[in-house]
Amino acid sequence: MTALELAAAGKQHPGSPPVTALRSVTLAIGDGEFAAIVGPSGSGKSTLLALAGTLERPTSGEVRIDGTAVGHLADHELAAVRAYRIGFVFQQFFLVPTLSAVENVATGLLYRGIAAAQRRDAAAAALTTVGLAHRMWHRPGEMSGGERQRTAIARALIGRPAIILADEPTGSLDTATGLGILALLSELNAAGSTILVATHNPEIARAVPRTIGLRDGAVESDTGRAA
Repeated sequence: MTALELAAAGKQHPGSPPVTALRSVTLAIGDGEFAAIVGPSGSGKSTLLALAGTLERPTSGEVRIDGTAVGHLADHELAAVRAYRIGFVFQQFFLVPTLSAVENVATGLLYRGIAAAQRRDAAAAALTTVGLAHRMWHRPGEMSGGERQRTAIARALIGRPAIILADEPTGSLDTATGLGILALLSELNAAGSTILVATHNPEIARAVPRTIGLRDGAVESDTGRAA
């Protein structure tokens, strides 16, 4: 089964002249795959993830989630796809500094209409999964970079999404901590999650089963194809 698919998907930003961020990319990520998108800054990695995660709409071509084309969906329908099917991890963490780790993670269920107590229980379980049971009441300013990133991963996991998209998840971390995050993503993949990570980190590129190279908004290499 294919979890994510881009069919001749392109993205152009308006301007004089317009800026082409992605050029007619055709790509399939199989259910349960762990793949990395690699390439220099400005190659289109973040744009590809944004299209795959329905955060942006393509200006040409099509994006499919679990075989269903999502381009025709209304904004509220896309929000539901993101809430139930996709978990996002970003380099900058995007944690609320005034909230504890468990409160930050619980925000990942805000759009599901779940009671606050249930959200908190689910957040505690997600933090335990990423090894932060002992830090759940600490605020981001009281945590290390690796702990903040693991908190962000827990927030992505709380809804048990089938697909996890990670944009430079180790970019602001030291090498040892970054490798720890990679190991955690590998564990999640082994448990069944489909993972697509954008990175310029060669350690990640060497460690994952499949790497997709981008340059100037187009795919220039791919070490594997979805079945």
